[in-house]
Amino acid sequence: MGPTAERMPPWLPRAFALAAAIAAASWAGLWLLARLKGLLILLLLSMFLALAIEPAVNRLAGHGWRRGPATGAILALILAATGLFFGVLGSLLVAQAGALVRNIPGYSDTVIGWVNHTFGTNLSQTTLLDRLPDLAGELGRHLSQVAGNVWGIGATAVGLLFQGLAVLLFTYYLTAQGPRFRRQVCAVLPPHRQREVLRAWQIALDKTGGYLYSRALLAVVSAAAHAVTLTLLDVPSALALAVWAGAVSQFIPTVGTYLAGVLPVLVALAADPGTALWVLAFTIAYQQVENYVLQPRITARALAMHPAVAFGLVLAGVAVLGPVGALLALPLGASLQVLLSACVRRYTVEEHPLTTEAPARR
Repeated sequence: MGPTAERMPPWLPRAFALAAAIAAASWAGLWLLARLKGLLILLLLSMFLALAIEPAVNRLAGHGWRRGPATGAILALILAATGLFFGVLGSLLVAQAGALVRNIPGYSDTVIGWVNHTFGTNLSQTTLLDRLPDLAGELGRHLSQVAGNVWGIGATAVGLLFQGLAVLLFTYYLTAQGPRFRRQVCAVLPPHRQREVLRAWQIALDKTGGYLYSRALLAVVSAAAHAVTLTLLDVPSALALAVWAGAVSQFIPTVGTYLAGVLPVLVALAADPGTALWVLAFTIAYQQVENYVLQPRITARALAMHPAVAFGLVLAGVAVLGPVGALLALPLGASLQVLLSACVRRYTVEEHPLTTEAPARR
């Protein structure tokens, strides 16, 4: 027989078993995370709302209110204000849409005259009316497709309703039972860890409040700018449209900027197409000023965050969680920044041309 073969090390089977267990646990964790992603997003949104309303609940509790009724009163006030806001503006939208439909014949004459004058064509309303049967057929086919999807649209609406109720329920319990929940968390931690957790919780409350303050300030500035411009352009319901533009652009993530500009343009279009073009131009110009001048400065001051970091966090939040990520990115990032700054030791910066700001020219 040849030389004695080396025996397998006794630790090798255990290493293989441990690696297989880690791989299986990782796969199970990723599978569970994928299944619970929707619930986790709802919990994150509920925690954000709970942090946002807890200062108001604490103020009412300091005046003798019990936390449960105080939380319910704050949530009811928010829901009532939201319902009133969308109810008033919804009726405005319906009225202006009717005016727009009534003015379509006049608009068509204006557009046809402009096209004929600019391009030397000889269009007329009769030519367009001859094509209406084809357009009606196309519209009918599209409407039939929408009608076929009514069940899916209804199911989506019901799903959104249940998600909204779940967020309200989680927010209520996280706020009403906030002190008790924090006591339960701290009960399993040593005293020095309890202080760290409570400090982090207080930082999250402060930064969430700062974030809401910055958004409210931007909403006021936006509403004021729109109110002045729409009044000067003689757009109907200028004040209501200005409030719409300010609130929607700041408190609806990602798509709020575009939704805020659609309604004023439609209302202006119902009055005069030329005015609608001016409103559209102002909306685009103001958004550029807000995105690159106002928002970075106000957000950085309210959250003590560099404007570039704030902008990057919003992009990262959208990439990870979509619109909810855009809403949560700034307060979460500001809280983490403060926590890390408390853990990182800082030194005096050496004087160098690359670290010295050039004096402003007069």
